[in-house]
Amino acid sequence: MSGEATEATRLPDGRLMAANDAPVGGQAILEGVMMRGVGIWAVAVREPEGEIEIRSFPLKSVLRRHRTLRLPVIRGAVALFESMGIGFKALQISADIQLGEEEELSRGAWIGAMVLSLGLAVGLFFVIPVALTSLIRDQLDSSLLFWLVEGILRTTIFLGYLALLAKMPDLRRVFEYHGAEHKTIACYEGGEPLTPENAERYSRLHPRCGTSFLLIVMVIAIFMFAPIGLPAWYWLVLSRIVGVPLIAGLSFEAIRWFGRNRSKSWVRTLMWPGLQLQRLTTREPDHDQLAVAIASLRAVLDGEDPADLADAANAGLEVAA
Repeated sequence: MSGEATEATRLPDGRLMAANDAPVGGQAILEGVMMRGVGIWAVAVREPEGEIEIRSFPLKSVLRRHRTLRLPVIRGAVALFESMGIGFKALQISADIQLGEEEELSRGAWIGAMVLSLGLAVGLFFVIPVALTSLIRDQLDSSLLFWLVEGILRTTIFLGYLALLAKMPDLRRVFEYHGAEHKTIACYEGGEPLTPENAERYSRLHPRCGTSFLLIVMVIAIFMFAPIGLPAWYWLVLSRIVGVPLIAGLSFEAIRWFGRNRSKSWVRTLMWPGLQLQRLTTREPDHDQLAVAIASLRAVLDGEDPADLADAANAGLEVAA
């Protein structure tokens, strides 16, 4: 693909942001990076001995087989859950490479971890805020105050969670690979050859980052739950659980829109809070880490050029970088 980064597309960290968007995404894993295109996803992991192991897989999304699932909002919820599945598979592969064949974790253990993680996320960011706010509902004179207090509490828990993660030394290298993933995707979106030197020039912040996505989820949730009012506490909790797919779908449309309109200055203003949060979940990578991210993206590009595929084929397939 072609594109050129300019002075007008610099992000808050002073590094370059590509003016174009591309249907590729990724995720940092243990000592590596997962990259996904439209029909292929791949992982590249730095082995304990220092070599890079690369594995690629076909991406058979249900979105490509059912037109109805590609409708706006619906595609976002489906794509999010599919991305979570791929992400956990990529984490399992990276963990197995680091641990060795003798210590590989079972498939059942990883499925259990995925279910547990999803449950904890829904509980932490949706159930706990409404449950705590329900404890003081008699002191709140209106549904508007309840809505505001719950929204503030949810956002505070989210920000505290990110701040806590950022202080964990064991996650530093994962955050560095997260930065490498962003820089590599931006380099590709900028139309430059994929080399560590070129990728280094780009920002470790990205408009379609999962951190920004989660912030959008927090904001949309505030407005989504407002019309429900103040039914019994169990209906409040149920509405927060059931509402997750709809909020995810709306947030997906928003993050895609940001990615496609990133060249507009007023859009970058709207992106600013999410970009600032990415300072917590990304770190500057070294050239070795950039080489791993590049190897992963090249494994995808060896099998396809996502930029040449029709929009109908990739609709909903990339959730976030």
